Amino acid sequence: MYNSYWFLALIVFSISIFIFNLFKKRNTGTLFLLLAMIGLGFIIETVIFTFLGSYEYYPKFVKGHPFYDSNLGAFASNAFALPVIATFIATFHLNWIWIFLFAGLFVGIEWLFLELQIYSHNWWRLAFTGLGLPFYFATAKIIYQWILNHPRRFKQNLILYLAIVSISCSAHILPIIFFSNRIYNPGWFEYLERDTVAFADIFFLIDSLYYCLIIHINWKTKWIKYALTGFLMFIVNQVLLTAGILQSLVWWDHLYYIGLSLLLVLLTSLINKRLFMRSYLE
Repeated sequence: MYNSYWFLALIVFSISIFIFNLFKKRNTGTLFLLLAMIGLGFIIETVIFTFLGSYEYYPKFVKGHPFYDSNLGAFASNAFALPVIATFIATFHLNWIWIFLFAGLFVGIEWLFLELQIYSHNWWRLAFTGLGLPFYFATAKIIYQWILNHPRRFKQNLILYLAIVSISCSAHILPIIFFSNRIYNPGWFEYLERDTVAFADIFFLIDSLYYCLIIHINWKTKWIKYALTGFLMFIVNQVLLTAGILQSLVWWDHLYYIGLSLLLVLLTSLINKRLFMRSYLE
């Protein structure tokens, strides 16, 4: 339980900073930037954490599932702390001095977590964090300028994709961690939990792309895209079941992911329309 206090403190601090950010800026561009930076963080973590095993977290949020527990530690960093500070830097137009100061702060936090033994490195090093974060924060500044200045089609679609990745990832994986509603077994890794998260990562990266594509198809009857999406999600689940990759463990599992797919089509459409508007007032 002691471990979790540090991660909860990081989450509460991050939420407080973002609430202050929203209060001062009062625009939806700030929210879209946060979602985009969460999505970018999830993509980076899919590569270095899930597939390459860079480091491990020990928040002690869930018992008996070490890789799921480690994932929740990663969520504290990549869904809260890092994207919130990146959003803060971008929306307040902070310069490179502030970028390096915040990068140094996170290196210090990482060092502290290592000393407290609530986090450990495999092949990762503190220097990688120190070198990588300035680029991550600078990317936030670039994306925010795109949002403010009515992004062209490619930039708008990229922001949209990153934002939907953040929502799809959270809604896909968190129920698996907390409710054990399904497991994936593609046979990529020794441990079933890592297999599950890795396959779920690929799943949400692909389905997020699908949502971004389907909203750009001009349908004479709007409900068809929802019917098609629900049907395709049902078919994909059945194929995975037949192939032995998916095991559904609760009665509501399929209904949840079909319903989630419909909701994500709606959210993708709404975010896309808002991004298409002329500009955001700061």
